[in-house]
Order: sequence, then structure tokens, then C-alpha cells
Amino acid sequence: MAAWLFCSPFLIFFFAFGLWPVLASLLMSFTDITSRDLRTPFGVGFVGLENYLTLFADDTFIRAVLNTLYFVAVGIPVTMLVSLLAAVALNSGINRLKAVFRVGYFAPVVTSIIAVAVVWRYMYQEDGLFNAALGVIGIAGPDWLNDPAWSMPALIIMAVWRNFGIPMVIFLAGLQAIPTELHEAASVDGASKWRSFRSITLPLLKPTTLVVAVLLSIAYLQFFEEPFVMTGGGPLDSTISIGYYAYEQFGFGLYGLASAASYVLVLVIALLSFLQFRLFRTRS
Repeated sequence: MAAWLFCSPFLIFFFAFGLWPVLASLLMSFTDITSRDLRTPFGVGFVGLENYLTLFADDTFIRAVLNTLYFVAVGIPVTMLVSLLAAVALNSGINRLKAVFRVGYFAPVVTSIIAVAVVWRYMYQEDGLFNAALGVIGIAGPDWLNDPAWSMPALIIMAVWRNFGIPMVIFLAGLQAIPTELHEAASVDGASKWRSFRSITLPLLKPTTLVVAVLLSIAYLQFFEEPFVMTGGGPLDSTISIGYYAYEQFGFGLYGLASAASYVLVLVIALLSFLQFRLFRTRS
């Protein structure tokens, strides 16, 4: 009894603000609840899977799913590659001012998305920094955020720059945990640095890679802030995501449909995480 009394403050807050909202939103996804029903919640009707069927009959939602998968399929590998290269450089190639570089690479993670978005929107303008740099080498840059073909790549570039700091720190910790004796033994046996990296470093980084992949998947599948701040889901729904679609449905007062869209996202996150655990699992 004493133990339960000591745990009760946390349990009360957890059930009230953690577990109950999750269960309530799941129940809402099977009802026709709208903003008008908040005054009469007992008048809400049970509709089963109708909300989910409505979602997959909506071309905008299908576009949101495809955009999110595109963002994940391109953004995660690029982010992991950039963060791994930065971690390797910090671990072995940079000796002076290593702490300064670590802080510099990590700074975008803790920078406000609003401030970042304002700066990047200026850089993406037709006469902005990116097109000026392309013009130096004779390439006419696109209208990044107003061209449906380039709006999503533009957001991916910004997301990679903003999010590679945490994976870099995790990869750096994984690299520092690898015994140096293994690389020394490989060097004695005549292995090149690339062969040592491919045959020793990468296999031993599998658990670290799994952690990074799962964290990035959860973050990138909830892709919302970038289109919300920079494009509003446009142009022509080219940057609308599942998270942004759900946000819009909540704004329209369609709470049941919005909850269903949110749980489709939960299912996709769970499925992708399961596949990653199967792919990166280590065999004893």
C-alpha cells in the first residue's frame, strides 16, 4: 500500500494525460464525432471502419501518404549518411577544435524551427542564396518552394541539415565504443582504411544504426513542422504529410477522421520500426 501511495502521483498524471488521451483518440477514430458534438458527447454515433475507408478514398490523404513515404525514403538515408560521415570525421579526422565542431554541427537541432524556416525561406527564393550559388556555375535555379517538383526536395535538404546532429552524436558514441585494437590488427594484416571501415566499423555499428534508424523514422514519419511553417502543404499538395492532413481535419472539426488519420500514422511507424529491427538485428 505504501508503494502504491508513493507511485500514485505519477500514475494519476499518466492515466489522465498519457494513457486516457491515447485511448480516447483511438475510440474517436471509430465514431462520427465532430466539433459540434463536444456539447453532447453521448450523442456521438459508432461508425466502425467508415473513417478509415473514407481516408483511403480521399485523393488528398493518398497524396499525403505518398509524400510522407517519399520524405522518409529519401530523408532518412541521407541524414544517416551525413551524420555518419560527420561522426567519422570528428572521431578520427579532426584533431583541432573538435569540441567547436561538435557544437556547431549540433546547433541546428536546438534552434527554433520558426527562425530556421524564415532564414531558409529567404535562401530558397528565386534570387536567394541557393540560386545565386547555382548561378556561379551557370545553372538557373528553380523556384524551390513554389514548384511542385522541387518543394519536397527543398524541405528534405532543410530537414537533413536540421536533424543530423543527434544521429551524429549517437554514431560518435558508437564509434568510440569500438576497440582500437581491432583496427590496429586489421592494419597489421594489410587491410586498407576503407576495408577496415567496411568489415569492422559498419558491422559493429549495427546496434547504433538501429537506434538511429528508429529515432529518425519516428521523427520523419511525423513530418509536420516543415510544411506547416514553409509551404502550408503546397504547392498543389506536393508537401502535405499525414501529420499535416490530420492537423487540417482537426481544424475542420472532423475529429473522428483526424483521429483515424493519426492512427494510420501510428500503424506505419510501428510497421517500419518492426522492419528495421528485423533488418538491423544482430545475431549472436
